[in-house]
Order: sequence, then C-alpha cells, then structure tokens
Amino acid sequence: MSEILTKSRARNVFYGGSIFFVLVFVALTAQSHRHITQTATAGMELTDEVRHGKHVWERHSCINCHTLHGEGAYFAPELGNVMTRWGAAEDPELAYEILDGWMKAQPSGIEGRRQMPFFEITDEEMRALAEFLRWADQTDTQGWPPNDAG
Repeated sequence: MSEILTKSRARNVFYGGSIFFVLVFVALTAQSHRHITQTATAGMELTDEVRHGKHVWERHSCINCHTLHGEGAYFAPELGNVMTRWGAAEDPELAYEILDGWMKAQPSGIEGRRQMPFFEITDEEMRALAEFLRWADQTDTQGWPPNDAG
C-alpha cells in the first residue's frame, strides 16, 4: 500500500530539509573560516604603509596596465613578484631605490616601445608603493601566476 503525502508530511519534509541544509551551510562556513584563518597567505604584516601604497596603486590605476597576481591588464609586466625579480624583496630601502629610479626613468622615450607614463609621486608615496609591492611579493600565491621572467 502506497503512502499518501499529506500537507503536514510535505511541510515536515520541507522544513526538515531546509534545516538540514542550513546546518550543512553553517558547518561548511565555519570550516572554511577556520581553514582560512589557520593558513594565512600573507608573508608580511599589513601595515599602514602597505595600505597607503595600495591607495597609491589604486589612485594611479596601475592595474589598468599591470597585473598583480594575475589580475589586471596584460599590457605591462606582472608586479606580484617584481621585488624578488629585482632582488629587493627583503630590503625596504633597496626596494624604494630601485622603484624610485625606475619610475623617474619613465617614459623612456624609446620610439615604438610601450611607454609607462610619468607620475607625480612624492617620496612618501613611492616608499609606500614599494612596501605594497614588497607585501604583494611575499604573499603566498601557491605559484600563481607562473611568471619567472621579468
């Protein structure tokens, strides 16, 4: 004999299933949060100077030409690992000096070559931008993007 699904049984199935899936969602959210907080990807502290450098990055729309960890435009080089490529990942002063020299040399004036515009950036902003790029360089991206050359 087949059982008939009455309104009360249908309601119980609906509510029971809804509660079950809400509990599954909450459990997965808690597990994800625990995993993310235990496996931090930042290799360097997020300081006020790093935040200031990010604001400089955003104000000058650097991502319109450069990529950072594979996100952004592909017109200019990836900058997620630029400090390692320049040998300045561990030295804030060297990172500042190299970045400052590079930025002051732009645009290069070489005909037919992609040119980076000249930006009016203060020394404080340049140091902050160098720190932001050092911070981005030390972020564990698990090998992404695959950019060894530079």
